[in-house]
Amino acid sequence: MYAYIKGFIKDIESDYIVVDNDGIGYLVYTASPYSFEMNKEYIVYLYQNVREDEISLYGFKTIEEKKLFLKLIGVKGLGPKMALPMIALGSPEGIIDAIERENILYLKKFPKIGDKVARQIILDLKGKLASTHSEKEPVNDELVDALKSLGYKTGDINKVVKQVDSSLEIGEQIKCALKLLLK
Repeated sequence: MYAYIKGFIKDIESDYIVVDNDGIGYLVYTASPYSFEMNKEYIVYLYQNVREDEISLYGFKTIEEKKLFLKLIGVKGLGPKMALPMIALGSPEGIIDAIERENILYLKKFPKIGDKVARQIILDLKGKLASTHSEKEPVNDELVDALKSLGYKTGDINKVVKQVDSSLEIGEQIKCALKLLLK
């Protein structure tokens, strides 16, 4: 199972990107491929989908999007190809809010999501996503302090810290944060 891939974007199509990592091009289906820029380096958080007839990678710019995607594909009747457009067309906060408020009309606006699937999403996920969303809120104080000591503003730091994989060692977190700050 892959957690993420770091590499340069070499191709952008309507439903996927190609990420070059050490000379190997990985085709990664993504919710919003045009939010990436050609020949720029990114960290893309991955989900590997293995089926009998296909192995595919799904990529996300943030861990929050990936966590929501994983929750959505856990719903009975909702696979990766139905969950990806939900991430593309709606914000994670909007989707979570719709589920918590049982807003079936909001959920039905997504492609291939009918009344039955919308109700199943609410049944399976109501009350379970607030924790997924709040997991992203705690900030790594050590990373924030390091970036402040380098002279970065708190507002800029807060935007970047949320995008850094907290499971990395602090040195790697700082490197990722600096690359994001320099963009």
